[in-house]
Amino acid sequence: MGDREFSRDNYRDSDRGERKYERKPKKLDESYIFGVRAVIEAIKADREINKIMIQKGMNKELFLELKEALKGKNHQLQFVPNEKLDRITQENHQGVIAMASPVSYYKIEEIVEGLLEEGKKPFVLALDRITDVRNFGAIARTAECEGVDAILIPANGSVQVTPDAIKTSAGALNRIKVCRTESLKDSLFYIQQCGLRIVACTEKSKTPSYSTNLRGSVAIVMGSEKDGVTSDLINLADVACRIPMRGEIASLNVGVAAGMMMYEKLRQELNT
Repeated sequence: MGDREFSRDNYRDSDRGERKYERKPKKLDESYIFGVRAVIEAIKADREINKIMIQKGMNKELFLELKEALKGKNHQLQFVPNEKLDRITQENHQGVIAMASPVSYYKIEEIVEGLLEEGKKPFVLALDRITDVRNFGAIARTAECEGVDAILIPANGSVQVTPDAIKTSAGALNRIKVCRTESLKDSLFYIQQCGLRIVACTEKSKTPSYSTNLRGSVAIVMGSEKDGVTSDLINLADVACRIPMRGEIASLNVGVAAGMMMYEKLRQELNT
């Protein structure tokens, strides 16, 4: 069969006209682009792509064609066994499947500049290598409720916007602007130069969040589930703070911690 865009929930058994999931996909509503030339055309058209999965030991000629199209791009690539691709679709994927984003990503520079030109005080939430889709969705839902203007995520090594994330966010990811960057550090440095204070939330700090000024133009940085905010970003930040705790467990779930930081900013501004 030829290359085309494919959605898992459109697959039907040709004999019975019924839905058939003999190889039950993990997600039934994820959009995919499969087949070398279809993926190449998507790359050339600058489609929003979360990840490209490539079969290990893929046909050399086709791989070289794909590699040529990827020059100058920075898409997240994952080399996987052919069996994994077959579990996603029974179509002729030719050893490559691209996961298409259900939303368009924004550029943080344009969002911040636009808000400043309007006389507003940008509130950005930067997520440093968060990988759990449920945490991401929960954070986005709270962010929309608490007035965050944009969420900033890395293009690589981070969760992306997927249908599951949108569902977990109760649709908030369709309303809030999500910005994707090749370098989180460079993007934070840029908006810092635009006048935003960078606040890193880390348990390594001794300063409690309630003693940290979160009013006005701010970018709050939340770290990964595994090891928190990277030292490079802590060093870049104007200030680092921690959420005070009394219990014996050393850290909070990042989704809960992000909610507490966003609420603290709102509390401070309401009490100004």
